[in-house]
Amino acid sequence: MHILFLTDNFPPEGNAPATRTYEHAIRWVRAGHKVTVITCAPNFPEGEVFEGYTNTWYQRHELDGINVVRVKTYIAANQGFVKRILDYMSFMATGFFGGLFIAKPDVIVATSPQFFCACAGWALSAVRRKPFVFELRDIWPASITAVGAMKDSFAIRTLEKIELFLYKRADAIVSVTHAFKKELIGRGIDSDKIDVVLNGVDLARYEPSTRKDQELANKYDLDDKFVAGYIGTHGMAHGLEHIVEVAERLQEHQDIRVVFAGGGAARKTIVDLVEKKQLKNVVLIDRQPKELMPKLWSLCDVSLVPLVNSELFKTVIPSKIFECMGMGIPTIMSIPEGEATEIIRRTESGLVVESENIAQITAAILKLYKDKHLYNSIKGKSIESAPKYSRDIMAADMIEIFLGVHSSVPPNSQKIT
Repeated sequence: MHILFLTDNFPPEGNAPATRTYEHAIRWVRAGHKVTVITCAPNFPEGEVFEGYTNTWYQRHELDGINVVRVKTYIAANQGFVKRILDYMSFMATGFFGGLFIAKPDVIVATSPQFFCACAGWALSAVRRKPFVFELRDIWPASITAVGAMKDSFAIRTLEKIELFLYKRADAIVSVTHAFKKELIGRGIDSDKIDVVLNGVDLARYEPSTRKDQELANKYDLDDKFVAGYIGTHGMAHGLEHIVEVAERLQEHQDIRVVFAGGGAARKTIVDLVEKKQLKNVVLIDRQPKELMPKLWSLCDVSLVPLVNSELFKTVIPSKIFECMGMGIPTIMSIPEGEATEIIRRTESGLVVESENIAQITAAILKLYKDKHLYNSIKGKSIESAPKYSRDIMAADMIEIFLGVHSSVPPNSQKIT
């Protein structure tokens, strides 16, 4: 089977959408399938093209057996509503045209969180008369209003109508959470065409670490420190200013460090806040290449997974919790109660506290710092739970979905209506 996959994030970008697509795609290739990924020049989250790449109209290369096609887009940093929409819409247009030149795809897949990518996927499926699979990674545009980036308006309502159109037109929907599936069913989408494939972990890359990476530990003076780390995109949804306040409360503990590693829309705000407060117990690490992520995670004794206290974020499962399981790093999760908190509690792979509750986050760090028996118990449960979320399982589940729509959709059945 030839899988044509549209995504505006792909390695060397290291965010969750890029990682999920890549780690699934290499497994599909190993299983004997052909995979073509249409994407753009890597630039997330700073909006600057990575070294060694150019933002040109059409270029092709191969990555671990995956055929990668990169198309030109309007590039903007991961902040600012208007510029981001222009970014998304430009990929919708160039991704669609790029897909017209891909020979003989059997199924066309497009991923969110923003659905302009899915618009391109649906349009390609209609023109080329191939089944369309919508991979749903976020309820968008609801997430825009959830973080306060934009208020409810005519524009948001228009986007919601387009969103609903895509759900109805998709031959199959792959949701990354059960909560997303439940919401779509509540909005009238046929449950039979919605499957849930959670995020997971590549256990060949993320394995239990017995010690911190020596080079990085020496560089940031973390070798003999207890490290509470936030690793990943610094977005508006994460409420990282609260983690800065947590660090402020932990200053008296000389061997505890709080690490922020990554980039994103809120990065400068966090850096400025740390400097303003003159926090000596905070370590700031710039975004690192994807291949260094296991080494970066090895610095952490616990992983901080925060989200702001919004109703929407009850439906979100941060993908980093599975990488932490693979490496045996306990999670301190401070997000609204929902599917993600239930996973942490069921697997006993971390501690759950209230979203945005600075006192509880601080207390959780100190609890794992002081109680070695509890810490080691959670670490063991994390390692024990990881195989349940292996990327091997998730990639195989998605192939079954693709094969299902490929065999069930009659040739020439897709029409533009």
